[in-house]
Amino acid sequence: MLNLFAAAGAFLAVNVLTLMIAGRRIWPRLAPQPGTQHRPPVSVVIPLCGVEEFSRETLNSAFRLDWPDYEVIFCIADAEDAVIPLVEEARERHPAIPATILVGDDLISANPKLNNCVKGWKAASHEWVVLADSNVLMPADYLIRLMAAWRLDTGLVCSTPLGSRPHGFWAEVECAFLNAHQARWQYAGEALGFGFAQGKSMLWRKGMLDANGGIQALASQIAEDAAATKLVRSLGLKVRLVSSPFEQPLGTRTFREVWARQCRWARLRRVTFPQFFSPEILLGVMPPLLLALIAAFVAGRSLLAITGFIVGASYLPELALAYRKNWHISRWSLIAMFTRDLLLPIIWVRGWLAGSADWRGNRMSIGSHESRIKTTAPRPLASTS
Repeated sequence: MLNLFAAAGAFLAVNVLTLMIAGRRIWPRLAPQPGTQHRPPVSVVIPLCGVEEFSRETLNSAFRLDWPDYEVIFCIADAEDAVIPLVEEARERHPAIPATILVGDDLISANPKLNNCVKGWKAASHEWVVLADSNVLMPADYLIRLMAAWRLDTGLVCSTPLGSRPHGFWAEVECAFLNAHQARWQYAGEALGFGFAQGKSMLWRKGMLDANGGIQALASQIAEDAAATKLVRSLGLKVRLVSSPFEQPLGTRTFREVWARQCRWARLRRVTFPQFFSPEILLGVMPPLLLALIAAFVAGRSLLAITGFIVGASYLPELALAYRKNWHISRWSLIAMFTRDLLLPIIWVRGWLAGSADWRGNRMSIGSHESRIKTTAPRPLASTS
C-alpha cells in the first residue's frame, strides 16, 4: 500500500519537475524575446494546400517579419488549389517583400508535405532556409527568435505549435494536448539534452543539409521532423527550440479531427522513436490516480479526497505554467486537460496497432514496422496538422 502511494507520488513529482524545467526554459508569450545581431538573408518556404480557417491571416503574417532581407516561397502541389488567389492577394498587398509561387509536386517520399517542399528548397536563394507550415501565425520577430536560438553546436532550430483561439470544447482539448502537455515535454526534453525536431517551423543551414543528402535526406523517415532529428544527431549536432513557441490558431475542432490527428502522431512516433514512445503510457494523470485509488481502497481512505488531491496536484501546476507564459486558459481548460488524459492511454494503445490514417486527403498505411509505411491514393498536400 505504501509502495503504491510512493509510486503515485513519484509520478506527481516527475510531472511537477518537467513543468518547472519547461517553465524556466520557455519565455512568456507576450514578453520581450531574445534578439540577435546576426541577420543574414533568409528564405522562408511555406507549403500550402487548400484554404484553412485562418489562411488569410497566416499568409499575411509571412510578409510582416522584422528582418532586413528575406524572401517567401509558397509551394503548391495543385495548380487548381483554392489557396492560390489568397497568396496572390497577399503578395500584391506587400510588394516590397520578394515572394514566389511554385506549383508542382516532387514524389520523393511517402510524405506529401515533404514532396511539396522540394521545389521550394531548390529555389531558395539564401543559405538560411526556414520550412514553415501554412497554419503558423508568424509574429514580427519570427526570424529573430529562430536565429537567436542558433549556437555553434546547432544543426536545426524549430518550434512546437502553441494552440490559440480555440472555438468549442474539442478545440480546447487540442490546446490541452499542444500546450502544457506536448510543448512542456518537448522543452523539458531539450533542456535535458534530448531535443526533437518539430516540423511546424524549422530553420536550416542550406549548405549543411545539402552536404548530407539535401532535402531528400528527410525522406528517410515517414515524418520529416523525425528524419531531421536523426540526421542532426548523427552529425553530432543539437536540435534547439525557440525561446517561446509560435502560435497556431485552432478555430473549430471536432472530436473526430482531434482523435485522428493524435492517433496519427502517436503511430508516427511509435515507428520513428519506439524507445521514447513506449513510456508515454505513463504520462498524464491516470497512472498516479489509479495507483493512489487502489492504495486508498485497500487502506479504507476516502476515494473522493484522494481523487481531489491527485487532480489538484497534477493540474494546478499545469494551469500555473499556462498562466505564467500567457498561454490560452479558459473555464474549459481543466476539464479539457482531464479529457486529454483520459484519451492518452487509449491513443497510446492505438499507436501500436497497424492501420491507415488520413493525412489531409492522403490515406497513409502505417504497419507495425516503419518499412511497411506507405501511402495510397495520393493527393497534393501541404500542411501536416
